[in-house]
Amino acid sequence: MSINWTSYCASGLHDELIGPGGGARVAGRALIRHLSELGSEEIGVRQQAAELAIKVMGVTFAVYHEQGGSIDRAWPLDIIPRIISSREWNRIAAGLKQRVAALNHFIDDVYHAQRIVKDGVFPHHVIMSSKNFRPNCVGISPPQGCWAHICGSDLVRDKDGTVYVLEDNLRVPSGVSYMIENRQVAKRVLPELFENTAILPVDDYPSQLHEMLVALSPRRGPLPEVVVLTPGIYNSAYFEHSYLARQMGCELVEGRDLAVHDDDCVYMQTIHGWTRIDVIYRRIDDDFLDPESFRADSTLGVPGLMRAWAKGNVALANAPGAGVADDKLVYTYVPEMIRYYLDEDPILPNVPSWRCAEPEQLEHVLHHLDSLVVKPVDGSGGYGMLMGPTASQRERNQFAAQVKAAPRNFIAQPVITLSTVPTFVNDRIEPRHVDLRPFILSGPKTYVTTGGLTRVALREGSLVVNSSQGGGSKDTWIVDMEA
Repeated sequence: MSINWTSYCASGLHDELIGPGGGARVAGRALIRHLSELGSEEIGVRQQAAELAIKVMGVTFAVYHEQGGSIDRAWPLDIIPRIISSREWNRIAAGLKQRVAALNHFIDDVYHAQRIVKDGVFPHHVIMSSKNFRPNCVGISPPQGCWAHICGSDLVRDKDGTVYVLEDNLRVPSGVSYMIENRQVAKRVLPELFENTAILPVDDYPSQLHEMLVALSPRRGPLPEVVVLTPGIYNSAYFEHSYLARQMGCELVEGRDLAVHDDDCVYMQTIHGWTRIDVIYRRIDDDFLDPESFRADSTLGVPGLMRAWAKGNVALANAPGAGVADDKLVYTYVPEMIRYYLDEDPILPNVPSWRCAEPEQLEHVLHHLDSLVVKPVDGSGGYGMLMGPTASQRERNQFAAQVKAAPRNFIAQPVITLSTVPTFVNDRIEPRHVDLRPFILSGPKTYVTTGGLTRVALREGSLVVNSSQGGGSKDTWIVDMEA
């Protein structure tokens, strides 16, 4: 059955593939033409092929349930990709590099001179009240002055076409392995398009990540020993930990595999004895990283690891303490950081935000709860927030009480009507809302993935894209229009 695009309706929204007049956007013309030639029945066959490939490849994610424990599920992928022109992407990538540079300056400043506080640009109380500020990081200078080596910034496009940064993930950002696997599956099920369209690659991410990690090594000489530190198989991102370790040719280790010896260096236990470790790509939160410095009851970390890092005997990516900038209240100050540290105007705007910690802005939020999204500053995964327009009056009243009790813990934003992409649902192609998480590597040079992980809300009308709450994903194609 052929596809009738005239019946495809994304009225009042910005669709990434179909323009307001009903025709394909320039970068997506080849895709729309090809989908039309395939027809809905053949697209369904290829969607089934993609789902089978994901099962065979073992691409999974974990969902936690209320009774404790987790369930592994096959990764949800819709085969109709999201397309962005290379011209637009170049601007987005420049904005991401600018943003991460300012954030790294900020983190380093926070743990040293705090010039941004002394100059009245950033409030001191915001730092001191942050759950992710680590006093034991004060005065430490990681290699190259870089704290957030891997960043995943979430981007959204509003109905007017503006691309906003929704948040920055600077602690242990996840999702990049799914970006790469999505591309591998897309190549299998839509091979014709890869032969005839200039789609920029994403497969080089593991080699770029490894190159950046190697450059952090405190020792010069032989190839540094790099490991990936995981909390273990029950972590929701364990698939990604093992995937990246395998792709980089590194050991995947747990805390029990490592030890800090009397020389304050980190060693890995092997069948040949103890091997010194130079760089740890850690996928464990600060709280569990070192029971000597953080939570004493942690069995996931390595006793003495902070001591070894502070003495410069091992590099940690991301550095402990980088999470001070992974706070939605701090996020609201990033445009000021860019102007302060870089003397530049921001290329990518923030979503307009109200800081509940400021009395006048708090009053505005409380009087407009029915039209705002209110978020906890340290939340993630879409949990714990209030969607004002769809909440009941009782829910808004209960949330208002929480905000009044601890205003520093919340920010508010207008509802962003996320852009849509054609999605294959129930044997039909319908618009579904999406966001995008590109990944930025910071080291001797800065690298931005050509695209990122597009997450899609598979439920009609839903704005919740998180896989743990029923969302799925799409491959993201950056198309070179000049090729």
